[in-house]
Amino acid sequence: MALTFVMVKPDGVRRGLVGEVVHRFEQKGLKLKAMKLIQVTSDLAREHYAEHREKPFYPELVSFITSGPSVPMVWEGREAVSVARTVMGATDPVKAQPGTIRGDYGIEITENIVHGSDSALSAEREIALYFRPEEIL
Repeated sequence: MALTFVMVKPDGVRRGLVGEVVHRFEQKGLKLKAMKLIQVTSDLAREHYAEHREKPFYPELVSFITSGPSVPMVWEGREAVSVARTVMGATDPVKAQPGTIRGDYGIEITENIVHGSDSALSAEREIALYFRPEEIL
């Protein structure tokens, strides 16, 4: 079984969508292994989005993810990264299919409710940023 990282971003927390996000992943058959409510610090945000450091939208990413509480989670299941990305939908909510989290609830590319790992390697890195091994059940 594979692990993946998903985080409900500040807009999703503000809008009361944490339960809906968890419900959709559970309905799809993924198993929740870890979850917590945190305030992402600037240092953690910069590390999380390190691959985007040279891109023009980097400051906006860091500013948004630190603007309020977020809910990082670890999910387990067969092809968990792919399954989670399908449930989330396209990054741009305008292009996301209805029935996906972003298609149903997203507003902007940045304010698109959830972040999810795009590969097994990213999942491993992101899980390690937010969780100690003993926190993953």
